[in-house]
Amino acid sequence: MVNITINGLKTSVQEGTTIMAAAKTVGIEIPHICFWEGINEIGACRICVVELEGKDKLVSSCNTVVEEGMVVYTNSPRVRRARHINTQLLLAEHDCKCATCYRSGNCVLQNIARDLGVITNKYEDATDEFRWDKSFPLIRNAGKCLTCMRCAQVCDHIQTMNVWEKLGTSYRTTVGVKNGLEIKEANCSLCGQCITHCPVGALTERNDTLKVLNKLGDPDTITMVQFAPAVRVAWGEMVGLNRVEQTTGKLVAALKQVGFDYVFDTVYSADMTIMEEGSELIQRLGNKDGHKWPMFTSCCPGWLRFVQLEYPELIPNLSTAKSPQQMFGALSKTYMAEKLGIDPAKIFSVSIMPCTAKKYECDVDVLNDSGYRDVDCVLTTRELDKLISIDGIKAAALPEVPYDSFFGEGTGAGVIFGATGGVMEAALRSAYFLITGENPPVNAFQNVRGMDGWKESTFTVAGIKLRVAIASGLGNARKLIEAIKAGEVAYDFVEIMACPGGCSGGGGQPIHDGEELAQLRGSELYNIDNTLDIRFSHENPTVLMTYEEFLEKPNSERAHHLLHTDVHQWTL
Repeated sequence: MVNITINGLKTSVQEGTTIMAAAKTVGIEIPHICFWEGINEIGACRICVVELEGKDKLVSSCNTVVEEGMVVYTNSPRVRRARHINTQLLLAEHDCKCATCYRSGNCVLQNIARDLGVITNKYEDATDEFRWDKSFPLIRNAGKCLTCMRCAQVCDHIQTMNVWEKLGTSYRTTVGVKNGLEIKEANCSLCGQCITHCPVGALTERNDTLKVLNKLGDPDTITMVQFAPAVRVAWGEMVGLNRVEQTTGKLVAALKQVGFDYVFDTVYSADMTIMEEGSELIQRLGNKDGHKWPMFTSCCPGWLRFVQLEYPELIPNLSTAKSPQQMFGALSKTYMAEKLGIDPAKIFSVSIMPCTAKKYECDVDVLNDSGYRDVDCVLTTRELDKLISIDGIKAAALPEVPYDSFFGEGTGAGVIFGATGGVMEAALRSAYFLITGENPPVNAFQNVRGMDGWKESTFTVAGIKLRVAIASGLGNARKLIEAIKAGEVAYDFVEIMACPGGCSGGGGQPIHDGEELAQLRGSELYNIDNTLDIRFSHENPTVLMTYEEFLEKPNSERAHHLLHTDVHQWTL
């Protein structure tokens, strides 16, 4: 233990502790912008500086380790003056049109400027121009960039995509796409982790709320919306609801008040995905020599872009099943339209996703096998919360409203899609049934749960040995793939999610600076699974009805036409 004094308060902390962490032990929160524990500890913003007794220079508290007998001042006149000046310098390089910024009210720089009392700025405006392809799902506003390097660190060290780098010198230093490329030319998976780790509004998703609002106001358009499993455990975070209050019933009520004609649950098509993907796995196992192994899941578009860009030789290993989003879209313009008596040409199909890559996925032309655009528009969870705010909806006062008929039903297996390992567990639950004709114990495959970036397990089903693996975060996916290629490991079935923790930690989820909430949200999905009466995808009555009335059986000719795809044909 190391004994130090902070603002006159004595404390003992573990050797190797930073001054910032030590200050927390005596109730002092040192302001900071660039710091994110374990991701970015470079002391670039200089907001976290403190004074050490006997030292001439101020030091950054985020990466300076305590020493025995150290005397620290976090609020001396020198420290206050330095923080004030450094904040003004950052504001001079930042587009301060806060009223029109989507991060207003949830911006680290805005909060620090307010807390430090910075109300004027003596430095000349040095903001960069906003030059970007605004049609791309990921938007970067250089004028808001603080060069804190969080985006580059999470992209390089967590996701291993290496999209961003520091450019320029002196006060013109900024962050841009590596090697001077246009963003469309870079190997960007569109996972959105750079967005959720940016402290300000320099990185955002493309805003598609106006497109949706225009359709909601068109009397000739029938609006149909689905929302993903992971949305239900995050949507209330930014609209004033606690975790118990953010029910699906309130979310359906909010979407109805916004003006959607039909509100459905993507869990229905998640169950459909399990039926198609599980049947495909069994089919491949019956002809092992005719396929490449392992078979990879295919419902994460960030992962699919990663394969296209980094490992195109693995495309034949991917399941051909579309994602739940796209399956729902295809069925909304065909079977659902027929069932509900709606002209599919009038349907505007919207999906609300915890993901930025889903915006890319819905734009892939070859996915539109229904004769119409399967999904017309994707909104992130953050954009959903903006829609609720736009209409002044008080979420806490909303009643519980059920989904619309037929397609609001889902199972616990579909719900856990939003957590890392959830797709694998759901698939194994139904694969066991499809092989044996009997349900397994519902928690037989819970070994695949957990936040480890790379998990593996082996199960035996009716004498068939299945070696499975799960990876979340593209850095972990890369390690797993390289190990497979090197012959160090071998699997039959692998689930990959681009975002750490799976969709619960997706790039479109609400942003809480300095917090990673994927584990908490994922655990809530498993809690929901535990409370549901039906926990197997193959027991979903609406799925069974869909096959009986429209698709005939999993992997039938019609099912393959509407619900499967060839990633070779996808455009980047």
